[in-house]
Amino acid sequence: MSGKMVSITVDGASALVEAGSSLLEACAAAGAKVPTLCHLKDVSSNASCGLCVVEVEGAKSLVRACVGSVGEGMKVATSSPRVMRARRNAVELLLANHPADCLTCARSGSCELQDAALTLGIRQVRFPRTRAAPKLDVSTDGLVRDNDKCILCGRCVAVCSEIQGVSAISLAGRGIRTRVATFMDRGLAASPCVQCGQCSVVCPTGAITERDDTEELWRELAKPGGTVVVQTAPAIRASLGEALGMEPGSLVTGKMVAALRRIGFDKVFDTQFTADLTIMEEGSELIQRLTKGGKLPMITSCSPGWINFIEYFYPSLLPHLSTCKSPQQMFGALAKTYYAEKAGLDPAAMRLASIMPCTAKKHEAKRPEMRGAWEYWSAKAGASPDTAAYYDVDWALTTRELARMITRAGIDIARLPEEEFDDPLGASTGAATIFGTTGGVMEAALRTVYEIVTGSPLPTLDFEAVRGLVGIKSAEVDLAGTKVRVAVAHTLKNARVLLDEIAAGTSPYHFIEVMTCPGGCVGGGGQPVRVDQAKRLARNAAMYAEDRRLGLRRSHENPSVKALYAEFLGEPLGHLSHELLHTTYARRTD
Repeated sequence: MSGKMVSITVDGASALVEAGSSLLEACAAAGAKVPTLCHLKDVSSNASCGLCVVEVEGAKSLVRACVGSVGEGMKVATSSPRVMRARRNAVELLLANHPADCLTCARSGSCELQDAALTLGIRQVRFPRTRAAPKLDVSTDGLVRDNDKCILCGRCVAVCSEIQGVSAISLAGRGIRTRVATFMDRGLAASPCVQCGQCSVVCPTGAITERDDTEELWRELAKPGGTVVVQTAPAIRASLGEALGMEPGSLVTGKMVAALRRIGFDKVFDTQFTADLTIMEEGSELIQRLTKGGKLPMITSCSPGWINFIEYFYPSLLPHLSTCKSPQQMFGALAKTYYAEKAGLDPAAMRLASIMPCTAKKHEAKRPEMRGAWEYWSAKAGASPDTAAYYDVDWALTTRELARMITRAGIDIARLPEEEFDDPLGASTGAATIFGTTGGVMEAALRTVYEIVTGSPLPTLDFEAVRGLVGIKSAEVDLAGTKVRVAVAHTLKNARVLLDEIAAGTSPYHFIEVMTCPGGCVGGGGQPVRVDQAKRLARNAAMYAEDRRLGLRRSHENPSVKALYAEFLGEPLGHLSHELLHTTYARRTD
């Protein structure tokens, strides 16, 4: 925009707004809230829903505010009788083909179509249904598509293509046959969908949601005799409160622990424990590649949507990936080996739930590579347990699923006392906390790698160059005379830029962090819906506040991780570490 201001009138009141603004932005600046469905800032504005119409003096037709621009002296009416009739008609037409299952829909209470109907006072639908109900797409582990609830807003298509650069879905057909579809309508599992879940975050209705695993978990929690433990990812503590009605960025770490105990989990652990462990393994791997030779740049492997992406689109670059499993999967392997032995538990009777900000974690938990504990016990016992039932992680739930469980249990999280995670898998450092935001894995790794290589403490623990929500960030670090260039990318479209450089042989970097989602895990596909940049920034700030609050801020200082190596693993990159904590990936052909 130019910065030049123009004078307009909105609902009879004069206002100065920036030239080049959309009518939607101008009306908001003038204090008039214009409803939208297809529009979503920084994602899409395709004027398909017709809900944002306004009346502009002199114009023959109503103007769609999301794509209309302001002009000097323009007079705008946002709630005239003509405007209100058009909006009601638009919503009633959408409702005509929308199932009336609000009482059982996962998005009830957070559905934007429901909100629009309530705002406009719609109590009945005058129009008949014009299309048959399509079948559910339940082909993936992470996501469920219900095109019967789709209002053709195009947000999911836009975020998949424009933000993620994947294009697993698109608009197909014409007229009443128009639909959001995969290639040949074969379902998400037969598409290059990476299960990142960004489509479920931006969807205004329940047309795309996470696969809900809460019923199965409730049944397991009610069974006598077994042991059900839970781990919580770093980003959950900065988003769960928001999902339960608190301010965005509210830190609820201790209250979350208390809530999980009240739900019925036998032990409440922290994925940050294995985030610290990841730094020990990944940092050691980087040092080994730098000093003894290895494929560079090395790229982080914490984000499962990113792993799916490189397997689909850049399989020739897979040797650049760190061999480390994600913290979720490292935790699962250790919970059912190290912890089971330490606590005297039967690992076959243990069940582990993960609370993750990510729908792709559901897919990751079911990958055949993620049975480290089964392989450990098979070798030790000389007999193989049931491979079909024995995964390191049994369920990966989203932030949204946990919020529904807490609500169902009648727990008021804001009134709970602060409680601590259980030992020994609950200890962590501030470096582990910042795994939840873009640049956090890189910063945590540099804190440890620098001190291991140089033998000296860092002048400052805050690597500002890799922080913030810029799409690609870069920095140079001096490791005892060796200049190491690093880069950080979030969203898969930005990752493509760095991968294309590697493929072309022009990459200047030694170490790259990639996070699938906007802002990293704080903007994950399993996080609270109706997210915007301000909410991501609030969650991001909460991560750094938690980092500063914790007494230890370097992963190699975690006493429980030190004990783990002393009692069980031996050393980073040792034989048992490779067996339980590392893996390899291959070209996707499904």
